[in-house]
Amino acid sequence: MTLSETTTTQAHPALTAAADAAIAAYRNAVATYSRDQLRAIEMDGADGTPTMFVDVVVEDAIITAATAAGVNVLSEERGWIDVGSSVTLVVDPVDGSANAAAGVPLSCFSAAVVVDGEFTEALTCWLHTDQRWWASRDHSPYRTSGCRRVGDAAVSILRPHTRNWDAWERVARKATRVRILSCSTLDAAFVADGSVDAFLDAGSDTHRLMDIAAAVVQVTASGGVVLDAYGRPIEFDTDLTRRWSGIVAATPELGEELRALVTG
Repeated sequence: MTLSETTTTQAHPALTAAADAAIAAYRNAVATYSRDQLRAIEMDGADGTPTMFVDVVVEDAIITAATAAGVNVLSEERGWIDVGSSVTLVVDPVDGSANAAAGVPLSCFSAAVVVDGEFTEALTCWLHTDQRWWASRDHSPYRTSGCRRVGDAAVSILRPHTRNWDAWERVARKATRVRILSCSTLDAAFVADGSVDAFLDAGSDTHRLMDIAAAVVQVTASGGVVLDAYGRPIEFDTDLTRRWSGIVAATPELGEELRALVTG
């Protein structure tokens, strides 16, 4: 199934409402504000990182839509919004905020539905095109590439830091192709649909839950695997100080080989 043929008619209504709100708010913000205004730092988010104006505008619209649909929200900037539901959306309002603010067309809304602590479905929406990837833990319209070896793989990686340069270089040297898109949720969607063989944070512990929550559903249901380089469980938690080095791979074999390269 091609991306253009994908439908989200089975999606939880709160997911669809949140995605629609994100698209509308993002496009209105881009049409209304300058790039300097979009990237201005408004506050420190609940995850402890700086929050851009574009994040605030889009997140506010998402929270309004999701809570009106009767679900809790765990979001990158505002944190935990509890309306007393058994259903929670784990939301990344604008993944790739720097891209979005600069006019680089690589940013996404992404959310996973959590029911009684378990990830059940997820939706990622490309903010610039409104292209959408939806899957539940029991069904995906996609299949991963099936790649099993790093030497055969096209791999997307988060940019390197001084603390993980050696691990980053080990992966980059062995992969057949490397990309840096600076949008984790888009990278993961590309693994789910077979466009890319793997995506990872090479051991820098940069990923928050909302960066990889959708991947847990989408990629696993599509035949792949989502791991943490250091073996930590990727699970629902309202503590946004938790971090992971996520590995999103087309197959378990590829995921384990990448993990071995990262940990050395």
